Amino acid sequence: MSVLAIVAALVLEQWRPLGERKAYVALLTRWSTWLEASFNAGESRHGTIAWLVAVLPPLVVAVAAYCLLLSASPLLAIAFNAGALYLTLGFRQFSQYFADLQLALRAGDVERARELIGTWRGEPAQHRSREEVMRLAIEEALVASHRHLFGVLFWFLLLPGPSGAILYRLALHLRRRWQTLGAFGVFAERMGRVLEWPAVRLTAACFAVVGDFEDAVYCWRTQARAWPDPDAGVVLAAGAGAMGVRLGMPLTAIEGVEVRPEIGLGENADSPFLDSVVGLVWRALVLWVFVLLVLTLALAV
Repeated sequence: MSVLAIVAALVLEQWRPLGERKAYVALLTRWSTWLEASFNAGESRHGTIAWLVAVLPPLVVAVAAYCLLLSASPLLAIAFNAGALYLTLGFRQFSQYFADLQLALRAGDVERARELIGTWRGEPAQHRSREEVMRLAIEEALVASHRHLFGVLFWFLLLPGPSGAILYRLALHLRRRWQTLGAFGVFAERMGRVLEWPAVRLTAACFAVVGDFEDAVYCWRTQARAWPDPDAGVVLAAGAGAMGVRLGMPLTAIEGVEVRPEIGLGENADSPFLDSVVGLVWRALVLWVFVLLVLTLALAV
């Protein structure tokens, strides 16, 4: 049933993408802001309570609805799971950003590419060079493929019904919203790292299998910890190694230089690697679906 729900959700998202999901994100933002205003008294236990209030009720409702629908009809349960995945994935959202960047760079419209990468990252990018824009686009695509696709699928498969996908999406949102709130955001940060730990390693393993395995594992083992966000570092190091491209490295800042470690091996980022990212992500996704299909058929025999 999980394979059918995943395929249905991916097909639905390709056919009817939810755009930038503004209404969905706005609802989550209002919910997390209300919880912060209601519970934040400057202590970590208040953040723990707020996180549990934010996450547990949706999970209980999702599991209860799934069990109820499953008892009525397996097809209803599959449709429910597919609908929840459709809302929580966001595969088409990040791929559209990347596709627009590809078109701009191929057309030689660097100004447009700078505008797009700035919007995607939420920061000014008019001072970026063409090569820096390419590096950032590849980095954003690799991390987004994990957070909007493979991470969601991992937790969807691990927990009953759509509860895993909902848990992962809520946890990432709360971690991002509360990470600057001191003690109040400690529990959200901790839970985000707990959920990411196994998920990023499975994503990295998939990149290694469908790309250059030896270089992907080498970069993963030797470079991931140097990245400011170790979770993203695992995905970036394995992805860069699998493709044979050098990412990270210093960036031109408005005032001075933004120092970043080098990640990956091989050549500097250029146009062909934009296609390589697309191929890597799709091959990893096909691998996921194929393995799930084989396991489903094996269990059914």
